[in-house]
This record gives sequence, structure tokens and C-alpha cells, in this order.
Amino acid sequence: MTGIAVFGLGQMGQGIARRLDAAGLLCAATDTDPARFAQAGFSDRVSDSVEAADIFVFVVPGKAQIEAALAGMSLRNVQLILDLTTSHPSGTIALAERLQADGVAYVDAAMTGGAAGADAGSLTLMMGGAPHVIAQIDPVLDQISKQRFHMGPVGSGHAMKLIHNLILHSAFMATCEGLTLAGKAGLDVDRAVEVLNAGNARSFVTEVRFPRDILGGTMNARSRIANLEKDLGLARQYAKALGGPAVFTGLTHDLLHAAVESGAAETDFSHLFPMFEALAQQVNHG
Repeated sequence: MTGIAVFGLGQMGQGIARRLDAAGLLCAATDTDPARFAQAGFSDRVSDSVEAADIFVFVVPGKAQIEAALAGMSLRNVQLILDLTTSHPSGTIALAERLQADGVAYVDAAMTGGAAGADAGSLTLMMGGAPHVIAQIDPVLDQISKQRFHMGPVGSGHAMKLIHNLILHSAFMATCEGLTLAGKAGLDVDRAVEVLNAGNARSFVTEVRFPRDILGGTMNARSRIANLEKDLGLARQYAKALGGPAVFTGLTHDLLHAAVESGAAETDFSHLFPMFEALAQQVNHG
């Protein structure tokens, strides 16, 4: 292992790349927006040319962006691709098989923990790939994650991430609905969240997301509505391929899709709370 190149310097990618740079493992980083490289403030040894790297780390929206980045690129020096995206497992498996024919190993390591977790190196990774291949990159994974779960062969990490996100985002939308009703009932919403956290309805959404990112007025969960809509769309496709069920998956995707269609794709998803009643009316669910 001579060096790592990180593709994608958005909210998650910059934090991950900085962690690898601080550990002396990063040799290159790149983004479709060249300005992000300068904004990241990497050390002098980090280049925006990925040709010297033997490990590619992708922190981009999904498989389409990985394939676009690899198109026409020589992979002669590349030993392994670490895919940190949220993607459909079938596409992940197909891409991994094509790369394996060129001698390039593939690990899907879907992540949770948000941009704050990327900054702190405390992500949780859901991983798919051969155990001996994953073991080779433990020094890399140690810099960006605190917990890792090997779920099975390539594609298993992405399968788990879709399931994780359909539960997480459905819980978020259900909480938005409940707290919207609390407000309409004349209840203090902050107090209502305290009650939820003292009872069995507590979750990451009530314990962290609402107090930290919404109720204090920050409205900065550091991710766009478009990201949630994309993830739930993939989860919906995957559930359909498995033969279901997809009741909450479909409903949550409908709500998120309505938000995107309303022009809020680039809006931070914390704003889904004040938008919730209008979105519910759009999808005819009360």
C-alpha cells in the first residue's frame, strides 16, 4: 500500500480525506468541483492527481459516479477500491466482478454517522467483501471508523445500508408527523421531545437530530433532501426485487420525492419538519 486517493470532497469526503491525510496515508484527492480541493486544506504531499495511488476510496453519491470516474482511466497501479457510497447491491456486485477481472479487489463499506462522524473518524461501516481483503486495509479503516460490521460478500454492506436508511428516514418522517401534531394540539414541541426521550419512542432522531439540528434553530443536518430521496428510491427498488414488503419504504420515498419535486432537492433535510404537513397533503396521506 503506497497511497490512497479519495474521490469526492463533499460533506463526508472532506472529513474522511482529512483524517487519512493526518495519518500520512493520503496521497491524492479529487472532486468534480476543483475548488473543493483547495478548500480542504490538505498537507503539501497531497496532490489532485490520483495516478500514484494504489487504493481508491470513493465518497460520491453512488455507483454511477464511480463508473464515470473510472471511465478511460488506467487501473494498472490500483490494488483495491473502497466504496463508501450508498448504492444498489446488484450494481455493486456487477462492478466488483468487472474490476476483479482486471485484478482490482473491491470492498463496499457503506457508512453511517454523518458528516460529524466523518470529521471525527467515528463512522460505523457496514461492509461487504472478502475477509482477507478487508484485513489488508484495517489501518485505513481505523482512521475513519470506530465500529465495523462485516455483513458478507461484496454487496452485503450496501444491502445493509439501504435497510438501515429506510428505517432511519422512515423514523425521521414519523417523528416529523408526530411533532407536527403535537404543535397543532397546542403542546410545547421541545417538551414533547423530552417526553419521547423519556419513553419507548426515543431514537437517534429524538435524542440527537431534533435537539441538535432542528429545535435550536440551527437547521443544519449536513445533508440534502436529494440524498435521502435517492437512498429511499434505491431501498424501494431493492425491496421490490426481494418481493417486499415495502410499506413504510414506499411512503417515506413518496414524501421525500414530493419534497424534491417541490424544488427543495438542495435544501438541508432538517427543513422536512416544517415542510411535513404540506408534503403529507401532496401525497394524500392525511
